Amino acid sequence: MQKLVSLLPPPCCLQCGRGQFEVTGGTQCKHSSERSPRLIIQLVFEVGRGNSPDKMPNSEDTSDTSGKGQKDREDRGSLLDDTKSSVGSGNTNMPGLCKPGLSCSSPPRIISVTEVLETARDVSNMTIAHEIVMNSNFQIQKVESPQNSLERRVKEIVHKAFWDSLKAQLNETPPQYSQAIKLLQEVKESLLTLLLPGHTRLRAQIGEVLDMELIEQQAEHDALDIQRLASFIVGMMATLCAPVRDAEIKKLKGLTEIVSLFREIFRVLDLMKIDMANFTMKALKPHLQQESIQYERSKFQEFLNKQPNALEHTTAWLKAATEETANSVSPSHGNCPAVVSPTVVLNQGFMNLLKWDQDTDNYPETMLMDRSRLQELKQRVDQLTLVASILLVTSNTAGAAICGLPGFVDKVKQVTCALLDGLNYKLEEILVAVSDQIYREVNKSLPEHGCTPLTSEQEAILKGQIRSITQRGNVIQNLIGGRIHSYLKGFLNFPSPQKCLHVLPGGLAPIQAELKEIGCTLSRVLHHNRMVFGPYYSGILVKLLFMDSDAGMDSR
Repeated sequence: MQKLVSLLPPPCCLQCGRGQFEVTGGTQCKHSSERSPRLIIQLVFEVGRGNSPDKMPNSEDTSDTSGKGQKDREDRGSLLDDTKSSVGSGNTNMPGLCKPGLSCSSPPRIISVTEVLETARDVSNMTIAHEIVMNSNFQIQKVESPQNSLERRVKEIVHKAFWDSLKAQLNETPPQYSQAIKLLQEVKESLLTLLLPGHTRLRAQIGEVLDMELIEQQAEHDALDIQRLASFIVGMMATLCAPVRDAEIKKLKGLTEIVSLFREIFRVLDLMKIDMANFTMKALKPHLQQESIQYERSKFQEFLNKQPNALEHTTAWLKAATEETANSVSPSHGNCPAVVSPTVVLNQGFMNLLKWDQDTDNYPETMLMDRSRLQELKQRVDQLTLVASILLVTSNTAGAAICGLPGFVDKVKQVTCALLDGLNYKLEEILVAVSDQIYREVNKSLPEHGCTPLTSEQEAILKGQIRSITQRGNVIQNLIGGRIHSYLKGFLNFPSPQKCLHVLPGGLAPIQAELKEIGCTLSRVLHHNRMVFGPYYSGILVKLLFMDSDAGMDSR
């Protein structure tokens, strides 16, 4: 999957002309989406088609596919019992220990361009659906091209030519309304897409006033009052728009020149479509969270049907986690190998992602949609490791009493994070500045509370230990890093991480709030991933953990 995804166009890309949109939210990268808000709404209803009261136009019916999937799951249901008997009586907590029916020796085949495009669409849809569910700040925004860019200049030239052409037609004697009628048809369709199912009266009113057959007849007899129609459109927009657009509607009511008015009408209609798409996603999000697991799994299965070897990196990732877990577990009876739980292996694999080298391309295919999210968590964990290590060094050098002074720890955290954030210098150079600033803060606080300032020897020790934290094999950094990973790993064992009460290791009290936030986010992301890709993980782990008893088991 990773190889093919790198060849596919991104799910969000720039396009010129009216109707550019940007999918944003949280810390995700911002791209301009090739989908209009209406297509985003179609995707939302496709994910939640099972219990949705209304289906969007042109939506595909996947009931047959779902039926086949149900039958396949029933045919493979016996694997769960086999796995439980191999593991023993221990609870693995693996969701749906079954493997999709894929042959591990599928012969290579040529993929057509049509299949590549379909796969690109499916991967793009799956990515957007995943973001809608996982990103609480996911929303669509209008995107503007950079000032003086070629795209912006071309767009402005084309738009100016279009509106100049409309103005020339309306200024003819008698006026020509062919282009204006097409615009009125577009406006009518846009207004109808903004209506809710209960807006029966408004739907009828729009159809009555914007009756295109009647408008064409009026245009033929030079009896079309286009100003009246524009006033009706602005009034209807005022009825349907969100309160945030009231200022835009007020500006529309102040325009009298018909071409400028229509130009602004289309601009505001685009904003209202975005508002409707964001409203629809927010309203249906609880339902989407229930349906997205099956949707993402079915789309990924469709991808695997076309690329049977698409779990290559996932298998290598779980194999490394299996070996690491097996080496850390002592034999249960004499020389007999210890039984390793699939849940323990999977959790170890998840934690290894927080140490993943960002420059490598062999990222697990099942984790690609969350890669940027996990990389951000990794950066936060690395920063907190440095902060906790610096605080521990400061406490050991200046005395534990100083860390108990009111506001001292918060001040040191603030100074350290400020110096570590947003700098393009080498970490070693940053730590030099951090050590100097920490020394000044310590020497400033000690006399204020009746303590003796640091001696020259203590100053050298404090600065030297802070500057050596990033060296390979540094004892303090390894100790704090191991405790942080151990604490975060505990969140993966709780279905409700907010209620997780496992013990905080020593030295992490100053960063407890930040660690708990990271742990909750990590647990939510990985729990969703486990529920979606659990069957695939199960097939791989059954082969890795029970190779001897299930030598012929397919890894997928």
